[in-house]
Amino acid sequence: VMGALLAFIWFNIYPARFFMGDTGSMALGMTLAVVAFLTNQVVVLPVIAFILVVEAGSALFQIFSKKVFSRKIFLSAPIHHHFEALGWPETKVTMRFWVISAIMATIGLFIALLGRG
Repeated sequence: VMGALLAFIWFNIYPARFFMGDTGSMALGMTLAVVAFLTNQVVVLPVIAFILVVEAGSALFQIFSKKVFSRKIFLSAPIHHHFEALGWPETKVTMRFWVISAIMATIGLFIALLGRG
């Protein structure tokens, strides 16, 4: 799985020529969840999926705020659209999210390894 993802990223650096789509991303997420359950590392999932949690959370907060307070928190949701609305180029948002994902994956790896102790 990791080899396929590395190849996907390697050959799909900006400008993107093809997109994973819903089916590929859902299969990837399901694989990650199954591996986490099989290895008793479920607690690490939100850490390594930090960007996904932030993206989903920002959309939920936006909907909640709009319904309850009739006011938006972000210019646009999910949060990557907010950054684009602030004038950030798509490549800048993508690279920042990649860096954050790499950092959180490393933290998740340390948590998983410390838990085996």
